[in-house]
Formats: sequence, structure tokens, C-alpha cells
Amino acid sequence: MLFFNLANAKGHAQALYQEFRVFLTKINVIQLPMSQETLNELIEDFALFDDWEERYRYLIDLGRALPAMDEALKNDESLVRGCTSRVWIVPEIRDGKFHFKADSDAHIVRGLIAILDKTYQGVELSKLGQIDIQAAFTQMGLDQNLSPNRRNGFFAMVERIRALAV
Repeated sequence: MLFFNLANAKGHAQALYQEFRVFLTKINVIQLPMSQETLNELIEDFALFDDWEERYRYLIDLGRALPAMDEALKNDESLVRGCTSRVWIVPEIRDGKFHFKADSDAHIVRGLIAILDKTYQGVELSKLGQIDIQAAFTQMGLDQNLSPNRRNGFFAMVERIRALAV
């Protein structure tokens, strides 16, 4: 009897699609936004680690590399709703590009902010919607290794960034 797992098939199809896009980018058939290239590099970096503990440490190290955020910017207006940890995001639009400062009171969440920083920082507003952050999140293994609260918080930050950029 043949057992077909639709969830696995969908995951494999998404991974193949992403690999195909990377291939087309490398041979200059399509051009991804710079942030998508950065995301692809992050996916490759996460793939280097054999287990979740190593990925977890890498994520925390990414967060440690974030610049400090001025305490005066950490207020109710910049607070992201939907995160278990406290997260602050302050946007700035310069020359049609999205920039932001962000911070959290949790190390792992700072790592997630670092992923968003590498993904969205300096991206043209018109290209923000082209970034497939959900597929990257899955390919990095974050969807299976983070708690549901952390996943929800991550996507609350993504939605906040997209809303602020409009």
C-alpha cells in the first residue's frame, strides 16, 4: 500500500521550488531582491548545523550581534502586540527603503529579530511583499523547533514590519 503524506509532499515541493529559484538566480534568469539572497544564505547557514541545539546557539549569537536600541524608543507605541516576550520595532523610511530598529528582552527573540533585520533592512518598499519569509522560516527548521508562542511572535513581528512599511 502506498502512503501519501500531503504535508510532506507540500514541504518537499516548497523546498524544490526554493532550490529552483536559487538556481535561476545563480544563472541570472531571475533576480531576487537582495534580502531574498540574504535569506538564502541564512538558510544555508542553518543547514550547516546537525542538531537544534547548535541552531539555537547560532540564533542567539545572531541576536547578540544586533546593535543596542535606545531605551527611549522602547515605549508602548513601538511595542509589538502578539509576542510573549517584549519586542519593540521602530520603523524609518529613507529614500523609498525600509529601515528599522528593534529589540527584545529575550535572547532567542533577539535572534529572530536579527533574521528579520538581515531580511528587511534597507529593502525597497515595493519589494517587501516579494520576500517569502514563511518558506525561509520553515527551511531553517524554525517552524518545528520553536514553541508555538515564539512562532506566533515571529510572524507578529513580520506583520508589524509589513504594516509599518505601507
